[in-house]
Amino acid sequence: MAYIDYYKILGVDKNASEKDIKKAYRKLARKYHPDLNPNDKEAEKRFKEINEAYEVLGNKENREKYDKYGEHWEHADEIEKQKAQQRQYQQAYGGGFDDFSGFGGFGGGGYDETDFSDFFQSMFGGRASGSRRNIKFKGQDLHAELHLNLRDVYTTQKQTINVNGKKIRLTIPAGVRDGQTIKIKGMGGPGINGGPNGDLYIKFRISEDPQFKRVGDNLYAKKDIDLYTAVLGGETLIDTLDGKVKLKVKPGTQCGTKVRLKGKGFPVYKQEGKYGDLYITYNVKIPTNLNDKEKELFTELSKIRNHG
Repeated sequence: MAYIDYYKILGVDKNASEKDIKKAYRKLARKYHPDLNPNDKEAEKRFKEINEAYEVLGNKENREKYDKYGEHWEHADEIEKQKAQQRQYQQAYGGGFDDFSGFGGFGGGGYDETDFSDFFQSMFGGRASGSRRNIKFKGQDLHAELHLNLRDVYTTQKQTINVNGKKIRLTIPAGVRDGQTIKIKGMGGPGINGGPNGDLYIKFRISEDPQFKRVGDNLYAKKDIDLYTAVLGGETLIDTLDGKVKLKVKPGTQCGTKVRLKGKGFPVYKQEGKYGDLYITYNVKIPTNLNDKEKELFTELSKIRNHG
């Protein structure tokens, strides 16, 4: 994974306060919001980068991990565990080894039985074999990606996945985000010498929806209304992820008018009963292929508007 400077993306110093980071995020989010930059792919890309940066730097725990491990911040816990395991090796065999990453399977969090045998035999001869059997080591951590669409994660669901030939039953909470990683304890590789199993890390990849755009916990959609409803007012049916809603259209509604449907957005992750909002932008459709009578009426209307 290439290093991404989240501080640079938000335009703040590495010593910036939480308040400064939030202020910078809000300013940039407003500037590059998709609704203010329609059909601007570069602005859309910047908006995603800004949100990603704030998800890391706006969270104290994530920021500490990022400051320490950079692009590997999401695996900080795993790295710390591996360091602890290395210290256990050093303590068990009198020290003298600063890094085990060069010995076969030692570097990736999982350990191969053949590597162990060759390593201890070469370093300690026959003396180590008895001691080695008494040391327990954690199994290898596994990493997998689960691809879902937006509507899949609107509600909590159960799903069975296959990891290395093992079927694992998951409960996926509503509201998970693209790129979010969850840990399933003990579902990684088997432990060595009776040690604990490794863990399974699952990263979610959420595909975009053709009708709704998700930004945080809010949803954004567009709705076509005819000219007559826009001018005179009326009602229109709005699609939401949990059904249709009848919405009143005010007389004189302009193209691009935005309305908010409170609580009709996306569920907030692990906060039962809480939802974001749904924002609808009206697109007024101008009638085409007018017949002679319609043209006559519009002409008459134009005269009335222009001359009274």
